[in-house]
Amino acid sequence: MTLKKTESVVSVLRLEGFRRMAHVLWERDPDVPSAICVHGLTRNGRDFDLLAESLSHHRRVYCPDVLGRGRSDKLADPMGYNNPAYAADMVPLIARTGAEQVDWVGTSMGGLIGLGLAALPNSPIRRLVLNDVGPFIPKAAMARIRDYVGYDPTYPDLAALETHLRKVHAPFGPLTDAQWAAMAEQGHWKVEGGYKLACDPAISTFIKLGEAADVAVWELWDKITCPVLVIRGAESDLLLPETLKEMKGRGPGCEVLEIPGVGHAPALMDPAQIDPVVAFLTA
Repeated sequence: MTLKKTESVVSVLRLEGFRRMAHVLWERDPDVPSAICVHGLTRNGRDFDLLAESLSHHRRVYCPDVLGRGRSDKLADPMGYNNPAYAADMVPLIARTGAEQVDWVGTSMGGLIGLGLAALPNSPIRRLVLNDVGPFIPKAAMARIRDYVGYDPTYPDLAALETHLRKVHAPFGPLTDAQWAAMAEQGHWKVEGGYKLACDPAISTFIKLGEAADVAVWELWDKITCPVLVIRGAESDLLLPETLKEMKGRGPGCEVLEIPGVGHAPALMDPAQIDPVVAFLTA
């Protein structure tokens, strides 16, 4: 069937009022199950273009821009940029699918959002893919994230912005020139004097409260009952080998896909990463 790509928004309710959360729907067949793909901390839903195109042969694929990123609204209150609130924002998107159950693919922050939703009673998450994230994040990784999140220069052109992306996201692994260019093209806001990353720098406010510390949510992991695939960059500093070992032995357990030569986080932009995700979700 012909691929149809539709940009739309859903309204999400915050204490400051309704805010619009943008998303792209990749669809070939309206009668197949639905999947939701949620990006990492400073990224946007277009990171999943290649995965969504492939997965759309089997699923209706929704790729949102979390609030404060991409085409979605910013928040007036920066304290609203936190994972429990993001999880609540996903409820109207899940409802938009019209499905009782959805598959979930989450990179880093998007994985933590999915983990939280999957741990709830009567969760609609049917199968869960966690891309380089788990129920424990070490202090050192949190410190690294705190160092770069909120950095908000104005770039004179997209080439300069792309250079920044290549440096900050080098752990994504070997991407093609076209893929780096697409990340810049799809991940900027045009402003007076040049270009900015399509990410509200205020998302750093909540993250930078207090000192960097380990983050552990094992109590959520232990409540998950759906099948889980965990993807790990073999050089990741965020999802450690010992964390993955413990994940395999408690809670729902998990299947594992390790990507050599990649840190945090695999970009899910080549067949060696995309095909196993599609196979897991359609098993």
